Amino acid sequence: MPYSILIVDDDIAIKESVESYLKISSYTVRTALNADDALKILESFEADVVLTDIRMRGMDGLALTRKIKEMYNTDVMVMTGYSAKYSYEKAVQAGASDFIFKPFRFEELDLRIKRVLREAEFKKERLKLLKELEKLAITDALTGLHNSRHFFSQIKTEIKRYNRYSRSLSLLILDIDFFKVYNDTWGHLEGDKVLMGIGKIIDSCMRSMDTAYRYGGEEFAILLPETRLQKACVVGARIKDSISSHLFEPEPGIQRSVTVSIGATELAEGENLRSFIGRTDKALYKSKETGRNKLTYIIPEPNTP
Repeated sequence: MPYSILIVDDDIAIKESVESYLKISSYTVRTALNADDALKILESFEADVVLTDIRMRGMDGLALTRKIKEMYNTDVMVMTGYSAKYSYEKAVQAGASDFIFKPFRFEELDLRIKRVLREAEFKKERLKLLKELEKLAITDALTGLHNSRHFFSQIKTEIKRYNRYSRSLSLLILDIDFFKVYNDTWGHLEGDKVLMGIGKIIDSCMRSMDTAYRYGGEEFAILLPETRLQKACVVGARIKDSISSHLFEPEPGIQRSVTVSIGATELAEGENLRSFIGRTDKALYKSKETGRNKLTYIIPEPNTP
């Protein structure tokens, strides 16, 4: 796929000659006579590089460069024949990726464009790698859900948001029933398959605003921002029923189901993290003590310390 270039220059002769050369060099090219036209074109034309003159009627090339860098992730190269008035430093400060003086040889322009494009690709690859590393740092490798470290970071953020905007926040904690027995019977590799399967089920049952975490060995947590306890219980019940109806195959021809116990609660005004998680754990233990494969909720008391 050819790279796209937008040329902005009110000198028609230069604009047309550069356009012709770049088209011969297999670039997709659009042109504009001034900054306002260039900005309109960029609304629908995804340019890899904008090549702009500095001195133009109306908005000059440096002001256009700053505007483009504010609005788009696009590299800008600036051209000028006024070497005494404008400098490379000013262009870079405006956000330009390169600076070239007129008159220039087309071969030099092409080499500079290619260098800017290579650097842009390198930046994209580096950003992609950084995002992948960031994702690995907060992801549980087995289930693909967020890990417990990220859970504690995120719940603190959500509590701060609650305190600032008074928006509801609910929490579910799930624990697999008799998971040790399953592991002892079928082995840890099959147990890992159960963990992976439950992670996928949880992910499929959540709403877009919810986030799920592998909280412990066989425990999972789900944060439900802007959600009252009643709605959180609906989400939790859907997860519980989906898990209990799923069949695992620890050996060929043998199918087994697993169940989960769930605790649910809602953050109270003025409540701290420890109290919030502790009450959810208490609800979970009640589910365990009263038969498992069930959801228990605890309504927070007003002004919980």
